[in-house]
Amino acid sequence: MSTASPTGTPAPGQLTFVAPRRAKPARHLADLTMAERRAAVAELGEKPFRADQLSRHYFDKLNGEPATMTDLPAAAREKLGTALFPKLLTSVRELTTDNGTTRKTLWRLFDGALVESVLMRYTDRTTMCVSSQAGCGMNCPFCATGQAGLTRNMSTAEIVEQVVAGARALAAGEVPGGPGRVSNVVFMGMGEPLANYKAVIGAVRRLVEPSPSGLGISARGITVSTVGLVPAIGKLADEGLPVTLALSLHAPDDELRDTLVPINTRWKVSEVLAAAWDYAAKTKRRVSIEYALIKDINDQEWRADLLGKLVKNKLVHVNLIPLNPTPGSKWTASRPEDERAFVRRLEYHGVPVTVRDTRGREIDGACGQLAAAE
Repeated sequence: MSTASPTGTPAPGQLTFVAPRRAKPARHLADLTMAERRAAVAELGEKPFRADQLSRHYFDKLNGEPATMTDLPAAAREKLGTALFPKLLTSVRELTTDNGTTRKTLWRLFDGALVESVLMRYTDRTTMCVSSQAGCGMNCPFCATGQAGLTRNMSTAEIVEQVVAGARALAAGEVPGGPGRVSNVVFMGMGEPLANYKAVIGAVRRLVEPSPSGLGISARGITVSTVGLVPAIGKLADEGLPVTLALSLHAPDDELRDTLVPINTRWKVSEVLAAAWDYAAKTKRRVSIEYALIKDINDQEWRADLLGKLVKNKLVHVNLIPLNPTPGSKWTASRPEDERAFVRRLEYHGVPVTVRDTRGREIDGACGQLAAAE
C-alpha cells in the first residue's frame, strides 16, 4: 500500500509503505485458491483432482511432505513436491514459558529475513499470533519491530505456514494439554497487516475456508490489527469476512498519537475511529481498541476520560496492554496504580475494558524482540 501521488512520487508530507524490492518466495500450495491449485497441477501433467488430494494432506493432515503422500503415484510426488511445497520457514530458536503452553518461535525465511510467531494455549482456546511482514515500516518508537524497519512483505503461504506449524505441534501433542487444534489467529506479530493487504487477505481466506480449501477456522476467531490505514480498513469491511478489527490506537489525542503512531500525521484519530465505526456497522463485529499503557506518557486519567468519551456507546472493547519494554528503551509499563485508575475511568464511561494477559514476557514476548536479539 502506498500514499504516493498519481505521478508515482510521494506527495509532500506523505509517507510510503512500499517494501523494498527483493526476490519473492517460491510459490506454495497455500498461496493458491483451489481453482488455482487445480490449474497448477494440470500444468504439471497431473489430473486436477490431485490438487484436492494435496490440499487434504496439507490442510487436514497438516502434512507438507509429498514424499509421504502414499495415495499419490510415486512418480508424481517429487514433481508436485518441488512445484508446490517449497521450504518456506526454518526454525532458528524456540522459547517456552507458562509450563510449555506459550511457545515463541523465531523463523528464518528463504532469504534470511527473520520473523516470529507465538502459540498460546489456554484452557478454552489456542491462539496463534503471526507475523505478516519481516520488520515493519510504521516506525512506532516503543515497538521493537517498528525500530527495526521494514525488510519485506511476507507471502500468503509464509503467513499460513506459521499457523500450520503451530497446528502440527498441537496435533502431535507437543504442547501440554494433549492433542488439540488452533482455534484463534491474531495478526499482531511483526508488521502492519494492512500494509501487506493482498497477502494477508489471502492468508485469512486460507485460514477460514473449509477443507480441503483451507484450515476451517471460524472467521470470528481471526483478528486483524492495524495502526490505522484508513483506506485499507474500508476495503477490509467490504471483503465479506467477519473478522475482528483491532485498532492500535495508543493515544486518544492527535498531539501524542503523532509521536507514538507516526501514521497519525496522515490519518488523524477522528478519521481512524470513523473508519472503525464504519467497519463495525458493516460487519456487525465489535472493534477492539488496542492501547499500550506507557508510564507517564499515555496513562494519565484525563486521557482515559478522553478515550472513554470517544468510544462510549460504540460497538467496541478496549484492550489495555501493559507495555513489554524492549532492552535499553526509555518506554516502560505503567505503574499498577495508574493502570487501575485508567481502567476505572473507562468503566465510569461505560466502556468495556480488559487488561491483556502478559504472556510471554519471560521469552521476549513483545513482537520483534527475539529477532532483534538474534
